[in-house]
Amino acid sequence: MYKDILLPIDLNDEGSWQKALPVALNFVRASTGTLHVLSVVPDFGMSIVGQFFPEGYEKKVGEKVLASLKEFVKNHIPDDIQTHHIIGEGKVYKVILNMAEKIDADMVVVSSGRDDLKDFLLGPNAARVVRHANCSVMVVR
Repeated sequence: MYKDILLPIDLNDEGSWQKALPVALNFVRASTGTLHVLSVVPDFGMSIVGQFFPEGYEKKVGEKVLASLKEFVKNHIPDDIQTHHIIGEGKVYKVILNMAEKIDADMVVVSSGRDDLKDFLLGPNAARVVRHANCSVMVVR
């Protein structure tokens, strides 16, 4: 079954987890596995942009996001579910794919995309994860 399930979420977008979370929880409970909850902090893109931020900015942002992720888990995931908190930095789909490999995920449960992209089959990050993942990907619409 599925022992390590990766659930990427956007802490600022309820749609990124509202329907995907219950699906991930069902898979975890069925297999007594571990839920790895991932939130991605986008990088600056170009290194020159990073020069305009104070030293240590990325670390502070990472700490705040981790605190928010822990609060999310505390409020939305039952205590009987073994959970790991993960913060990544970079392009969302690349971080998801890299983390899935790093934790040897059996499945990635991902939302299909934001509501403003509902005319598309999949959002761009979900589509890339589906195309390139080395494990099963459950896309929740």
